[in-house]
Amino acid sequence: MTFQELGLCDALLRSTETLGFQQPTPVQEAAIPYMLHEERDLVALAQTGTGKTAAFGLPMLQYIASLPDDNQFITRALVLSPTRELCVQIAKDLRNYAQYMPQIRIVAVYGGEDIRKQLMQLDRTPQIIVATPGRLIDLLRRGKVSLDNIRYLVLDEADEMLDMGFQEDIETILQRTPDDRRTMLFSATMPADIAKIAGQYMHNAHEIQIGERNAGTENVEHIYYVCRAQERYLVLKRIVDLNPDIYAIVFCRTKAETQEIAEKLIKDGYSADALHGDLTQAARDGVMQRFRLHGVQILVATDVAARGLDVHNLTHVINYQLPDDPEVYTHRSGRTGRANQKGISVSIVHQRETRRIANLEKMLRRNFHREQIPSGIDVCKKQLFHYIARVQNADLTLMDENNILDGGLQEVVRMLDYLSKEEIIKRFVSLEFNRFLEYYQDAPDLNIPETKHERTRTNERGKAERGGRGKTVRLKINVGKSDNMTPKRFLGLVNDTTHDRTIAIGNIEIAKNYTFFDVYLDQKQKLIAAFRQWDDLQVQEVKGRRASDNDVSYKKDDKPRSKNKRENRDAPKERSSKGNWEKRSNVSSDKPWRSRR
Repeated sequence: MTFQELGLCDALLRSTETLGFQQPTPVQEAAIPYMLHEERDLVALAQTGTGKTAAFGLPMLQYIASLPDDNQFITRALVLSPTRELCVQIAKDLRNYAQYMPQIRIVAVYGGEDIRKQLMQLDRTPQIIVATPGRLIDLLRRGKVSLDNIRYLVLDEADEMLDMGFQEDIETILQRTPDDRRTMLFSATMPADIAKIAGQYMHNAHEIQIGERNAGTENVEHIYYVCRAQERYLVLKRIVDLNPDIYAIVFCRTKAETQEIAEKLIKDGYSADALHGDLTQAARDGVMQRFRLHGVQILVATDVAARGLDVHNLTHVINYQLPDDPEVYTHRSGRTGRANQKGISVSIVHQRETRRIANLEKMLRRNFHREQIPSGIDVCKKQLFHYIARVQNADLTLMDENNILDGGLQEVVRMLDYLSKEEIIKRFVSLEFNRFLEYYQDAPDLNIPETKHERTRTNERGKAERGGRGKTVRLKINVGKSDNMTPKRFLGLVNDTTHDRTIAIGNIEIAKNYTFFDVYLDQKQKLIAAFRQWDDLQVQEVKGRRASDNDVSYKKDDKPRSKNKRENRDAPKERSSKGNWEKRSNVSSDKPWRSRR
């Protein structure tokens, strides 16, 4: 469908073409014809960033433009928004849509700015007012605004307005408007309070639902990292370092925590800034402007401060802590993955919080994937290849235009002639990466094992994702109790040999000279091939009896069935007869092992 088919007038079609609109979004396609041709109220549920302003703004402007000239000094439409930033953005968008309708005046009124300036703007009555609830009530008390002739009333981001405590203000404003008005409620979610307002103040409302109710955008991938509470900041830094081109909002719960995390990031050399309610309006405007212009790469913010912040192309939303309200998570994650672009919502959770992930999965009907916290080597490799890609794409125009190397290139070649190509590359990379390498060379493993609850969810999801390919096969490797093998050491050996954390290891049984284990059938060859690098370790498919009945047996949770639970722990640590596999795989007896799925 095109905008012409929606029934818009020529002036609006011209403005949409000027603004580069190609096709209406789903919410525009559903809402615009309804608002143009029906008289009932409307409830539209759609995620932030789906084009809701145009969905209500275009038909509203067409209605205002159709009125006779003597209505030019009567306020006919009111749009309520939760924050100053969103209020300003809506007014700006409406003016852009009305650029070929010079008779229409639009005024934005909001807190945080000198009210005298807004009073002067209202001296000439606008046809459309965009307002935050608190400032509008102030103007109503001063008698500067009249809502007696409102025909269109729009509640934009209604769920956020309720979250911010505006319910009483909204009800006060609704009571000051005519009963025959048309009320349009736009919201990302439909909590009980919104349903109550809709039932009390709207008449026979028609509901439009784009996507699943209370669901996040489908373009967002949801992942989480599990760590100790005191290591959250270290995990945050690794996430940022693993994504050199990150452009993200980090959400914190409190103003103090927001300021603290932002200051730590800045001190550690990151491009970051804080956004919270204790900042002055001028400071808030400066932070948001720098972030919009990519002058700041990471914005650390509270939920309230970030509401109404309209920023495109966010690569990540990071939950430094999970919000208490699941619907707040929906709002946070909905800030990325807009306009058909991919986005990632990352959560840093404590082990006791992992059950809340299951609740979010159920509400959003999305799978959340637990990721391993990247190691220091992982981070350094990612940064290295990002740097090499920048070198490949470097713009040499200024160097050539200014003749920086004119006549000197041969001298540079002569100075480096004694070095091989590989040595030159190493030295240039070292100049760039010594800081990273020094910081991460002894970096600890921040991962903690999965809980039994998580393992169950992971196994169930794995079966579902495999779509019936979950058949397993029994394999064995020629190291066992005589080589001082334990389940944790075996998992570490698999980690260091395959470098592939998608390989799922099932039941493990330790015999005298062999270790038996299960893997999925479609992963068998990958694992066998990985172990071919060792001359003295062979992995084979089991073709008969497994471990003998008197051998110790282990399940996935690595709990020994033997009555003597100290048997393995107190066993003498002998040198491996298989070519010292402990040393080769960088294993030590006291090193904690990462759990595998």
